[in-house]
Amino acid sequence: MTSANKKILVTGADGFIGSHLTEALVRNGHEVRAFVLYNSFNSWGWLDHCAPDVSGNFEVFAGDIRDPYGVRKAMNGCDVVLHLAALIAIPYSYHSPDTYVDTNIKGTLNVLQAARDLEVKKIVHTSTSEVYGTARFVPITEEHPLQGQSPYSASKIGADQIAMSFYCAFNTPVAIIRPFNTYGPRQSARAVIPTVITQIASGKKVLKVGALHPTRDFNYVLDTVQGFMTVAQSDQTVGAVINCGSNYEISIGNTIKLISEIMGVNVEIETEKIRLRPEKSEVERLWCDNTKIERLTGFKPKTTLREGLEKTVEWFTNPANLKQYKADIYNV
Repeated sequence: MTSANKKILVTGADGFIGSHLTEALVRNGHEVRAFVLYNSFNSWGWLDHCAPDVSGNFEVFAGDIRDPYGVRKAMNGCDVVLHLAALIAIPYSYHSPDTYVDTNIKGTLNVLQAARDLEVKKIVHTSTSEVYGTARFVPITEEHPLQGQSPYSASKIGADQIAMSFYCAFNTPVAIIRPFNTYGPRQSARAVIPTVITQIASGKKVLKVGALHPTRDFNYVLDTVQGFMTVAQSDQTVGAVINCGSNYEISIGNTIKLISEIMGVNVEIETEKIRLRPEKSEVERLWCDNTKIERLTGFKPKTTLREGLEKTVEWFTNPANLKQYKADIYNV
């Protein structure tokens, strides 16, 4: 990863974090192949909107992470794989858990099997803080027990374990990065920060949200991207599970107050039943211990929550960006 001649595959490159990561890799001089989900519109997701200095400077492979043949073809000739492709919406995992097993577990298996056969030099597999469930102790270290409180988190636990099994059984050079709650430009409005910003920006005076009491460890997307890159670059991360977070805890309610303050509005908050998780499925508390990633890679997040929210508000309130969201509809 320190050499510009390494070819890197990013799965899920059409998504929120993946598109930002693809841009950062191109700007750092890497040869990048972007794996995007095939569709009949020939859409590359957020890569259709990438910055002018990046556009045209990466290769695109359209396929499906669930297809082992396509995954192998996409990975052929690549030195490093940053595996982000996944279904991540928690509410939709209640509705369609089978698709989460196919995409998150089987898709990861496809990547690992191909990596083993093709002798890929490094695989960075993307986990999630949701695998920890409600914190039993804080801040949460990588030794915290895993708790599958939603079909989504259970599928990611399964994917993580498959990834680690390939390292243990076949010495496949896998690192597992476990981002906490990433936010920023391009994020889906199913997440709380874009939900709040888009409702306010659309003129809503009463915000419809879910639970206000749970706490989260929010990370600006460009910090998360830097975390991916440092984990990929370091030889010390092979065989390791590594948290990537800010080591700062805040409640959803206080996050909404901060956004309202930044946007200069006073709003009422209405808890909408459809936006609430089942009681035992709600993750009540997340707070990242990021000691390990700093020790292994030197990474520290640079963006404070307020700074990141100001940048995020600026992006979402741009009319060209806001019109891509349906603020009056609940995104599952």
